[in-house]
Amino acid sequence: MQLNVTSEIGGLKSVLVHLPGREIDVMIPPMMNQLLFDDILYGQVAREEHRRFQQLIRFIAPEVLDIQDLLEEVLESEEGKRLVIRDLEKRKILGRKLASALREQPAALLAQTLIGGIPHVRDGKGELPSFDLLPVPNYFFMRDPQVVIGNGVVVCGMATQARSRESLLSGYVFAHHPLFRESRRWSDFTAGIAPGREHKRMPTIEGGDILVPSRDLLLVGVTERTNRAGVRQLATSLREAGSEVRTIIVVELPRQRSFMHLDTVFTFTSRNECLIYPPVILPGGSQAATVTTIDLTKKGISYSPQTSLLAALKKRGFDLDPIYCGGRSAVDQQREQWTDGANAFTLAPGIILLYERNVRTAEELAAHGYHIIYEDDLLLGRTELETWTDTKYAIQMAGHELSRARGGPRCMTMPLVREDV
Repeated sequence: MQLNVTSEIGGLKSVLVHLPGREIDVMIPPMMNQLLFDDILYGQVAREEHRRFQQLIRFIAPEVLDIQDLLEEVLESEEGKRLVIRDLEKRKILGRKLASALREQPAALLAQTLIGGIPHVRDGKGELPSFDLLPVPNYFFMRDPQVVIGNGVVVCGMATQARSRESLLSGYVFAHHPLFRESRRWSDFTAGIAPGREHKRMPTIEGGDILVPSRDLLLVGVTERTNRAGVRQLATSLREAGSEVRTIIVVELPRQRSFMHLDTVFTFTSRNECLIYPPVILPGGSQAATVTTIDLTKKGISYSPQTSLLAALKKRGFDLDPIYCGGRSAVDQQREQWTDGANAFTLAPGIILLYERNVRTAEELAAHGYHIIYEDDLLLGRTELETWTDTKYAIQMAGHELSRARGGPRCMTMPLVREDV
């Protein structure tokens, strides 16, 4: 496979996802804070919603890959299994005894174990479970552990211990799976990952903070999850590795749980439109982001101030009409931003996926010429996408259980190949 992501909107050809599995079924309320959840999910319903989500994607994209399947294929070779377990043991994520036991597991079970964890169950006592290996329940938010930029990949450095193994597992897939043998690796942030290591002092960057408007331009958020050291390392790596990126627009958001990533307040929906959360993105907004640019054609890393994200994009040829998440009401904007109303996933120019619960956002999209389609109508053949025309669509997926995990359609996807636009 030749990786190719040079925009946020080009027709989707191949995408990486993960069907939530056992890792969300072992979650109990006392674990939620440690594992970054605001609620526990009903796994059976979450999986059904995710399967329907994948079906919707397939109306545009011919290839939808699950990271767990790819990890299993890596582990099917004795060399792949040896490399993965040895690295986890070296990082002290696996002890010697546990590593020895895992070497005996077949590939499918081992892939499931490395994601779902290994609990100690104390039957009948009502006590908290302990784990030889914690689950990684956030792994179905496939946007964050890695990001494809142009024809290469960045293996991200997660901001919390709870998610650090996600980057390692993704890194193993991109390093050892035959599909990605020809792909370039722009940067790998996983070098310092080990239990107990203080993450706050390390460069961190997560995929939800990286948007790819064009071949030579990136947007990168500085947020709860991505720090300035991470932005500097990314900028330096892209320049030294010879990527085509020439400019990075840095968007510093208020440090709030509700704005954990840049794509929770801004996403591209078509060639000349974007979904935004107005208080953060509009200049003069009550929580307006600070925007700067980095010129990668110059020596060193320096920041040039910009008046706003939309103004910085306009300078670089993106004259975007902003569509307000939640419509015009401040109350609706806050409610629907919280449930990922701004986190659209664009399948092709003007064809986007959103949660159906964000009603006011859908109304605003309709006012901008988008046809609102509900997932059942598409899946049951009651309507179709006229992809041969310029008709714009907002496909409303149910996602009532998935949305409780605090991530939207963009969060759950990592494009591998898009058409150039």
